[in-house]
Order: sequence, then structure tokens, then C-alpha cells
Amino acid sequence: MKIDIFCHIVPQNYYDRMLKLPETGTTIKRRTTNIPAMVNLDARFRIMDRFPEYCQVVSMAAPPIEAMGDAKLAPELAQIANDGLAELVVKHPDRFPGFVAALPMNNTAAAVEEIDRAVLKLGAAGVQIYSNVNGRPLDEPDFLPIFEKIAERNVPIWLHPSRSSSFADYVTEKKSKFELWWVFGWPYETSVAMARILFAGYFDRFPELKIISHHLGAMIPYFSGRTGPGLDQLGARTEEEDLALVGRKLKKRPQDYFKMFYADTATFGSLPALRCGLDFFGADQVLFASDSPFDPEKGPGYIRETIRCVEGVEMSAADRYKIYEGNARKLMRLKLA
Repeated sequence: MKIDIFCHIVPQNYYDRMLKLPETGTTIKRRTTNIPAMVNLDARFRIMDRFPEYCQVVSMAAPPIEAMGDAKLAPELAQIANDGLAELVVKHPDRFPGFVAALPMNNTAAAVEEIDRAVLKLGAAGVQIYSNVNGRPLDEPDFLPIFEKIAERNVPIWLHPSRSSSFADYVTEKKSKFELWWVFGWPYETSVAMARILFAGYFDRFPELKIISHHLGAMIPYFSGRTGPGLDQLGARTEEEDLALVGRKLKKRPQDYFKMFYADTATFGSLPALRCGLDFFGADQVLFASDSPFDPEKGPGYIRETIRCVEGVEMSAADRYKIYEGNARKLMRLKLA
């Protein structure tokens, strides 16, 4: 079985509510209109039927809930989204054996409550968190109760990048050009969020913390020479503060913490990238995911190309089983036989 653990959908109830929201500069309305499988289940099922023994653990598509509404509105939007995702699992368990809960990260108290509701009442497999909260880093103290609650519920975090064109490529410019905010900015976002989480000491504080980093750990595997020997010299390049003190507070090397993250296979058909990520994380830490339906074919392309890549890497049958389904079964509360 191929369990696609990082692919996106917009439940009909959330889509209907979203259409009533004022325009906020996000592109989700246009994207959902242009990609039928985002909302239309018949279109989605026709795509899924092309791939035998294939199912999806669904999560909300970007932008984050907190980008769609303020601290008062976001909790309502998260509840609508999670109710819709949970309904998909109930109605179509063979298609969707699990879902990932959305959180209103701009309202910490509501996010903590929604974790309990989504996991305990709705049966969420985990929660999705973006690499920043409207520009704020995840290691701010305000977000600590959210990580504490996730650790208490012992569910994985799906870590998704978030950055818009308003994050300029150069300080002399006002906006990023040529969609480079996505091409290069999103992998950077994920990588920095992973680093900030480890330097915050969350893996020491919450030993069972499980975080699935989207797009195969982003930049981390390719730059392992920098995250390894480079960060072993933490502080050597900084004069204004003693970063060696930060390193001494950690129980392990930064590199060892990076290897504690899980990663998915969503490399958009890049076989060399998949080999690099597998070499870094190992088969026990990698899960099958496509990031469908955002490919040029609006659904099947990334699924097909991801399967091609997994099949193209030389590995044992046992490791291929782990990637396709074994690791997902181990980490998540899935409704699977």
C-alpha cells in the first residue's frame, strides 16, 4: 500500500466559508478554482484510481489558518476545516485513512484547545504547523504551550513551509520576483524552522517529539556539511554574542537533532534529491508523500513521479515497505486494515 501522508485538500464546508471571507492577498481562492481536485471529490477519486493500493492522509492546503483570519476568526476557521477533514475520513476511510488537523496559531489558547478536540474527539493523526506564524518564529515563548500539548497527545507535527512574495529577495527591493519566494524561499523556511526548534531545546524537553519535515527535510540533507561540522563551530563567525553558550545547553550535536526529524518523499520527481534525503535520514525516518495536487497536471503528476523515484532508488524490500506504509502505520492513528 502507498500511504500519501503529505497531500492537500480543501473540504467543501471550509471552501464555502472561505468564499465569504474578504480578499486578504492570498491566492487560495484562485488556486482551488484552477485545481478541481482540491475540492471536487469525484475529480480527486478519478486521479487516485490511477494508482493501485493508494490512499491519502489529507491536510489543509496553504495558506495557514492564521493567514485567513485574525485571532478571533481563526479558531472558527480551524474548527470548520477539521470538522470537514474528519468527515472525509468517516465517509471515505478507504480513500482517506487519516487527516492532519489545522491549528489557529495566532491564538495559542484556542490552538491548544483545538489539538485536544481534533485528536481526542475527531481522531486526527497529528497537526500541521507552518514554518512561521504570520512572520513570527516557532520558538517564541508564546507558542510553547502548543508544543507542550502536542507532546502530551503524542501525535506527529507536519511541518509545512510558508512564505509569500512580500518577503523580498534583497533588502533594496519590496517584493520577491519570479516566484523565487517559493522555489528557494520555502526550503529555506523549513530549514530555518527546523533549526530554531532544535536550538530551542524542544527535542531535549520533549524526547518523544515527532516532526515530519516537508519536502524531504528541505535544505538539511544537501547542506549536511554545514549543519554538521559547520554548526559544531557555533559562534566562530559571530562576534556580538556568545553562541557557544547555546550549544552547551544542548545534550547533542545540532546534526544529531536534525537527524531526529522525519521527512517525506515530496521532491517533485527529483531522484537525486530523494537519494540525498534517504542517505541523510535513513529509511526509518522517511515517509511516502507527493504534495499532490499542485503539479502541472493538477493531481496525478507528483504522485506518479514520486512513485517513480521511490522505485528508482536501490533499497531492500523492507525499506521500501517502511517508506510506502510501514512508517506511517507506526506513527499515525490510521483507519487501515
